[in-house]
Amino acid sequence: MLMLNIKISFFTKIDSTWKHNISKLFVFTLLLISSNNCTSDNRALPNIVNNFIGLEFNNKMYSRIILHNNKKEYLDTTFSSSEFIIVEGDTIKDFNLKEQKIVDNVETKTLTLSGIFLNNNLNIEKIVIVKFDKKFPQILSTKVKYINHGKKKNKIDQWVNNHYLLPVKDTSEIVWSYQSGSYEERPDWVLQVKNNFYQENYLGMNASDYGGGTPVSDIWKKNVGIAVGHLENVPKLVSLPVSRKNNSVSVEVNQKKQITIQPGRSFDTYETFVTVHKGDYFSTLSTYSLLMQKRGLKFKKIDDASYEPIWCAWGYERNFKVKDILATLPKVKELGFKWVVLDDGWQTAEGDWYLNPKKFPNGDADMIDFVNKIHSYGLKAKLWWAPLAVDPGTDLIKNHKDLLLINKKGKPQDITWWDSYYLCPAYQPTIDYTNTLVKKMIQQWGFDGLKIDGQHMNAAPPCYNPKHNHKYPEESVEAMPKFYDSIFETVTKLKKEAVVEICPCGDAYSYFMLPYINQPVSSDPTSSWQIRLKGKTMKALMGPSAPYYGDHVELSSGGDDFASTVGVGGVVGSKFTWPVGVYVNSESGDVSLTPKKEREWEKWISLYNKYMLPKGKYLGSLYDIGFDKPETHVIQKGNSLFYAFYADKFDGIIKLRGLKKTKQYYVFDYVKNKKLDEISGENPRIKVKFNKYLLIKVTSH
Repeated sequence: MLMLNIKISFFTKIDSTWKHNISKLFVFTLLLISSNNCTSDNRALPNIVNNFIGLEFNNKMYSRIILHNNKKEYLDTTFSSSEFIIVEGDTIKDFNLKEQKIVDNVETKTLTLSGIFLNNNLNIEKIVIVKFDKKFPQILSTKVKYINHGKKKNKIDQWVNNHYLLPVKDTSEIVWSYQSGSYEERPDWVLQVKNNFYQENYLGMNASDYGGGTPVSDIWKKNVGIAVGHLENVPKLVSLPVSRKNNSVSVEVNQKKQITIQPGRSFDTYETFVTVHKGDYFSTLSTYSLLMQKRGLKFKKIDDASYEPIWCAWGYERNFKVKDILATLPKVKELGFKWVVLDDGWQTAEGDWYLNPKKFPNGDADMIDFVNKIHSYGLKAKLWWAPLAVDPGTDLIKNHKDLLLINKKGKPQDITWWDSYYLCPAYQPTIDYTNTLVKKMIQQWGFDGLKIDGQHMNAAPPCYNPKHNHKYPEESVEAMPKFYDSIFETVTKLKKEAVVEICPCGDAYSYFMLPYINQPVSSDPTSSWQIRLKGKTMKALMGPSAPYYGDHVELSSGGDDFASTVGVGGVVGSKFTWPVGVYVNSESGDVSLTPKKEREWEKWISLYNKYMLPKGKYLGSLYDIGFDKPETHVIQKGNSLFYAFYADKFDGIIKLRGLKKTKQYYVFDYVKNKKLDEISGENPRIKVKFNKYLLIKVTSH
């Protein structure tokens, strides 16, 4: 305004009309110069681009996403304040661009920007570093530094990175999402984002014992999608909220934490990222995981044992009788299962893990005998266990109270589900105690694997136990992967092909545990839809041949939906009881293996063992789980493609994607053992009619 006043005063002797018009013209010129579409000195807009994605910044250091470099298309033509901070309640977004620099080398390309926010109270410099790995050009990473050049300390309440809007036409336009916050309600990880929707997706504790997740949020329309997340190598207490309001859906990464920056000092955000895509979230998670693996999170080799079908004694629940389990083994063997799981109830208490004398009166000798009897049928034995949980009143608390995780109030942290307390995973004596138990279970008792269970195993709260000498309370949060690594190393050193399953009971898996297990599970699914979407998710994160376990079929819709597990390349399992009426399950009702069920179970286990689809390659990018109807999943096994279609009812034409145009194909319903059609790869369409599911095998002539 000072410049404007000077210019107007120059024309004080000119006619008032001219003065008014010149004034308007000058204001327009100022607005044009400072608009979102140019820098203050008319230089080219700072940008970093490749053939997949780009970012373009304006003179306020706002950004917008470039979809295709060649065509210069934008996800949204409007610039947004994608990275900002909140200081003592004031949102600081406008930083005047000062410098920019591009560095292009063999492996990466980096754009560095700096700008200043200046008023009477604050003098903050913002440095934004955006780069991409040339082997992973789909992902642009962002790291921001804030420097306090003022004379007073800055108190940051929150920082935000990668805040972007996905425009929608109106409230009727469909937008799908992948969201991995963990909540007691155990919501779907894949769901539609409807108007006025909001989910925080905080990756810390959202209840006493629910928390963690994969640090990625993804939203997509039919033609384009956008995802954000963080690229740190350990769990971080951030949120990845998804919100829909008016004509857009938003995503971002933020952290609400009190951070003080003294004069002359600085603060760095975590490294975060943005990516755009077509289709659903599969390519985002797959690319994210491959990049993280390159950065050091290596996945374990998967042995055949991880793919074998599972029978779990949870049908008999906690009050099981050993004789009932042993009496079921002949039927387990006959149906083609390979694993037997002894579930919750063998112990006296969480934490002590002494054998229940009512079930194993002779202690270790009885448990060794039990495992030997399982082995005598040619079956493998897996033991249920809930580490990091300790019940009040146990010997462990009396003798080793120092192991407890203490919360900010100075109290032991509750694990509500188990009526237990947390042990601290970052405390070496906890790790030592845990590994001593593992050695007893595997080496002495003879088990071939572990079923690690409990939603509290997905994340840990911050620990304030002064005896642990943590550098900061979040060490317990970040130490969970190391805790799992220790268990896995101990187990597999004792038995090379041992299976370590972790069931976080409805939580969205913490990505950082996955390198230290060799069998993920659908984890108490509430529907067949959850079995399928979790299967797609785990195949993206752990690889297309991940041995994803669909959990007990009795938890699927209708209690008998093997098709959902088989079709997505999942490992099948059951918790049936036998003979009929021997026990009524309180969780799922009567799960007795009736003669009718036995015929069905035998059919599906036989199909599973015959085709062993989890060992194939899950082709998750061929179909969009949200928009393509019917819902479709595809697995490549050898020269064949196995398609799985799901819908309540479907009658129409389906296009079979992924076939070669030059070849002819047989289409075979492998469940009904029936040839359906012959098609050409040039016109790969078939007319089908089905209820619930259709599973087909397509093989070239």
